[in-house]
Amino acid sequence: MRTTPTESTCHPGGDTPPASIVVLGIGNLLWADEGFGVRCIEALQRRWEFADHVQLIDGGTQGLYLIQHVQEADALLIFDAIDYGLEPGTLKEVRDDEVPRFMGAKKMSLHQTGFQEVLSLATLTGKYPQQVLLIGCQPQELEDYGGSLRPVVKAAMETALALGVAELERWGARPVERRTPLAPREAVTLDELALTAYEAQRPAAEEACRIGDDRFMPKAEV
Repeated sequence: MRTTPTESTCHPGGDTPPASIVVLGIGNLLWADEGFGVRCIEALQRRWEFADHVQLIDGGTQGLYLIQHVQEADALLIFDAIDYGLEPGTLKEVRDDEVPRFMGAKKMSLHQTGFQEVLSLATLTGKYPQQVLLIGCQPQELEDYGGSLRPVVKAAMETALALGVAELERWGARPVERRTPLAPREAVTLDELALTAYEAQRPAAEEACRIGDDRFMPKAEV
């Protein structure tokens, strides 16, 4: 796994700490590496505590329903699986005005189309965050319904989390390692969908079709 340099290191807002920080993970847990962003949010919440002005959001595939969170943020950190055309597991940081362009460069799913529209709408309403950082990971596998993160992408999570926590610390989020485990139903991701439970409960391929039902798949011409 390798990382690429940040696209832009300057941002408006100077040295003023952001009053509201939103950390957003987007993607679909049910399609293997598409769940990277949500898994990052899950891990952040389970391992770290933050100041009261920091929100951790499991954005899933909500698209335009996320607009209020973006508009409320002075600083926005996004985790997502992004098809950069790089080696699987490669992380890339993109900042500020470059983020919408990269979100729409190679759309892998409808959620990316929706979130690109969220950023555009936030700009039109004059409520775009002063600072935005996208930490994206190149996926390896998306066509595996019910699948989990591939090992190379799961390994990249650790570096992604370290990059995210470092940025949050610079923004004044005051991250500290969590000493008290989360109570049941306190997690942003449902307990049943937590990474360990999700992977442990998956049926074998012989018991559950993972790419589609043969009865409805187009037949190849002979």
